[in-house]
Amino acid sequence: MVSSSKKQLEKILIETGAITKEALEKAQEEQCSKGGHLGEILIKGGFITQDDLLAVLSKTFNILPLNLSRINIDPKISQLIPEKAARHYRVIPISKVDEVLTVVISDPLNILAIEHVRQMTGCEVRAVITSDSDLNETLDKCYSDSGLVEDLLKDIRESDLEFKKEEDDVDTAQIMAETQEAPVIKLVNFIVIQAIKERASDIHLEAYENAVRVRYRIDGVLHEKHSFPKRMYPAIVSRIKIISELDIAERRLPQDGRFKIRIGERGVDFRVNVLPGSFGEKVTIRILDSSSLPRELQELGFDEDSLKKFQEGILHPYGIILVTGPTGSGKTTTLYSALRQINIPDRQIITVEDPVEYSLMGINQIHIRPEIGLTFPAALRAILRADPDVVMVGEIRDKETAEISVKAALSGHLTFSTLHTNDSVGAISRLIDMGIEPFLISSSLVMVVAQRLARKICGQCKEMFKVPQDALKDIGLKSEIPTDVLYRGRGCKACNNTGYRGRVAVVEVLNVNDEIKELIMKRADSNQIKKVAAASGMETLRDNALRKVLAGITTIEEVMRITADF
Repeated sequence: MVSSSKKQLEKILIETGAITKEALEKAQEEQCSKGGHLGEILIKGGFITQDDLLAVLSKTFNILPLNLSRINIDPKISQLIPEKAARHYRVIPISKVDEVLTVVISDPLNILAIEHVRQMTGCEVRAVITSDSDLNETLDKCYSDSGLVEDLLKDIRESDLEFKKEEDDVDTAQIMAETQEAPVIKLVNFIVIQAIKERASDIHLEAYENAVRVRYRIDGVLHEKHSFPKRMYPAIVSRIKIISELDIAERRLPQDGRFKIRIGERGVDFRVNVLPGSFGEKVTIRILDSSSLPRELQELGFDEDSLKKFQEGILHPYGIILVTGPTGSGKTTTLYSALRQINIPDRQIITVEDPVEYSLMGINQIHIRPEIGLTFPAALRAILRADPDVVMVGEIRDKETAEISVKAALSGHLTFSTLHTNDSVGAISRLIDMGIEPFLISSSLVMVVAQRLARKICGQCKEMFKVPQDALKDIGLKSEIPTDVLYRGRGCKACNNTGYRGRVAVVEVLNVNDEIKELIMKRADSNQIKKVAAASGMETLRDNALRKVLAGITTIEEVMRITADF
């Protein structure tokens, strides 16, 4: 490697035939006038591809190439080299085994960088090579937030914070003073604002024996973002409790609260849940950004056929429409979008929710409060005396709520609600298990929509790839996919190197027609009802998801993740 390093990059590229002399001269002219790395200029100018340049350098210097977008770098490893040095020498540590540190570089000619890393860390250094663009993105990913967090931590002195034992009395005055310190306020603000910027739906703050970690749920998947010393955690939790109007002295019982911030012209609501834990309270913050709510049903990602069926269903004058799926599958968002679609001045719409997540203009929303007797059944009974046209029940959890919902539907009200079932047909079995008579279900049920959310392929790094037929055969999808060319996300800065950005609804729409009503009356099992529904044109969750794979919207991996039970 040392002898090869004496060669200049341009000589290597010419000698290997990777580029022409004319292309090199043009790139050198641009480098002289605008500056920059020669390799990047050649790639941007179309004189050589990124993969070809990487292959030439890898072969010349006998260094393994690496696609950084496909690996997750442990933050503890990346911090072995300070950000300033990593950016100056353009090198990132990615693993450490015993005293051997593996680093990734984009310029194998930079022998000085390797030597400085060896002196800085005291380790034997092993280098692998990557492209300039991948290196730049990974530098930002590894170091973009660390400097700010470290600066904030420096401002908090260990003597300023005292970690109290669970049985100790809490000095409320002292906690209030600690939480008003500028570093604590800045750190909480940073965690919240950064989550909004990264389109997170939830923030998780979790205490362990010696450290605290912060994770964001982005597009349905948790990503670890920050960690900090345990000593400062009580002040951070207390700061969150104060802005959420919770009891900062209570650490033994769960608590729920809310707060709101304004960013420019839009307001963002946050729902806070605090749970007692072995090493300190766990804080979960749900981000409720009304600006991210779909304004129209088309924005949910329903395909044309499913959307048409759903739109026809919500125009029924009465009956029950259910949306089913696990927590976090977008059920409430779908119901809100449906209510917006039918929200007109001559229609009275009332909802009862736990809690009210978003405020909808023109719709009367009730937040249940079981501690004072305002439960789902109690609120529903009161609503039916308020002359509604449309009722939405946040969730049918018990027999009493189900019975009142059915009675509301049979008395001329259009009723929306949710259930936790795996598929659309499972909602029928669930209602029967609750004790609802089949003849009442067949008379009131109009439609059931089973829903999941699949991550969408990132539009900025989307690429085609050929699927090995053996791989399709192994997962049993060969006959279902008529092509061996599909799409995936390569991973880039825009999608946090995941290859996914945003989510799309995967749905199964069950129209309760006369044939299915007859099967319900006969207490037919779910498999029989599902076969009849499929024969009537119902597309299953798996089939709907595969349709989105073929359209280049999502990937087979996502299909297997969200429809594993089907």
